[in-house]
Amino acid sequence: MNILVLNCGSSSAKYKLIEIKNNVTLAEGGVEKIGLPDAFIKVKLPDGSKKEISLDITDHNGAIKAILDILTDDNLGCIKSFDQIDAVGHRVVHGGEKFSSSVRINDEVKAMIADCYDIAPLHNPVNMAGIEAIEAILPNVPQVAVFDTAFHQTMPPKAYMYPLPYKYYKHDHVRRYGFHGTSHRYVSRKVCEMLGLNYEDQRIICCHIGNGASISAIDHGKCIDTSMGLTPTEGLMMGTRVGDIDAGALVFLMKRYGLDAMQVQNLVNKESGVLGITGISSDMREVVAAAEQGNERAKLALEMYELRILKYIGAYAAELGGVDVIAFTGGVGENQTDTRENVCRKLAHLGVDIDPDLNAQMWRGHDGEISKPGSRVRVAVVLTDEEYMIARDTEAIVEGRQP
Repeated sequence: MNILVLNCGSSSAKYKLIEIKNNVTLAEGGVEKIGLPDAFIKVKLPDGSKKEISLDITDHNGAIKAILDILTDDNLGCIKSFDQIDAVGHRVVHGGEKFSSSVRINDEVKAMIADCYDIAPLHNPVNMAGIEAIEAILPNVPQVAVFDTAFHQTMPPKAYMYPLPYKYYKHDHVRRYGFHGTSHRYVSRKVCEMLGLNYEDQRIICCHIGNGASISAIDHGKCIDTSMGLTPTEGLMMGTRVGDIDAGALVFLMKRYGLDAMQVQNLVNKESGVLGITGISSDMREVVAAAEQGNERAKLALEMYELRILKYIGAYAAELGGVDVIAFTGGVGENQTDTRENVCRKLAHLGVDIDPDLNAQMWRGHDGEISKPGSRVRVAVVLTDEEYMIARDTEAIVEGRQP
């Protein structure tokens, strides 16, 4: 079965075509700068190189059409016709309380996704645009929604409730939902497979650390807490997101500078985090380079970034009553060896003892255990594969099985 996985962002549409039985990636790439004059599609070629093609793409419907055209192109494609696409799996960021697992898309599911527009205004509308584009171009191909929030629906009320007046939960569903669930689900299972452990017997802290970042506490196969909240803004310091902040500080800034709700939303999501502190970039590679050259604000940003990770791991170790496995994934988690070492060095009291030489080897596509044989807590780097999880769920649902 060939499954097209789509991940639509506000101005982008990433894709991967997977032959799921053997987990073979047939094609991958993405459209960038949708709606802008310099829009282009980037295609990864079989030899690993990438080719960029400028295109006039005004909306997500045009982006999906461009992706399908590339897949069937005589020179760059890998299939002869759209008939070779058996199903499409979509990453959908917010499923609210309505979805605890992936589902086949129909009109009712679309209506529920739309109901979450208010709490995921940057994500769900463009996820829907991808769904409707496929409906228009491939009307007979089954589609499946895989929700970032679904994995975290096992959290108990004491973890997901905010201490706000209860009416806001009852009437408006204001609570913590968590995100990156597809990655946390994949990585927490994969790390146990790598280490030869029974997933249902472990206390796992999964650290998805990248431009967007979250940490989850997984107790015997179920997520009991996670760092993101109603939106992906809560929790860790991120590339441009503020993470945890005193709400009173935002009220103060609103009064002082006359900021409205949209300006505050932009402030906490696009102007803060690593970018806000450094004034240089949200790209951690550029920040690390600046710190190595003596930039004090870059050094401060790295210290703040690592401290937030450390605090969440410590809190979740307490919540779990101990920890058996810590997994690092995501762009920073997989590649930034210094960050992993700096965090793990402070966790020795929990029984974490990593091997610096092994840790230094785990980057640029390498994963594996980085803890020493005697470490009470097993620590590993795991390359996440959200697209595979989306494809696997899509296959199961189309075939009438539970994912």
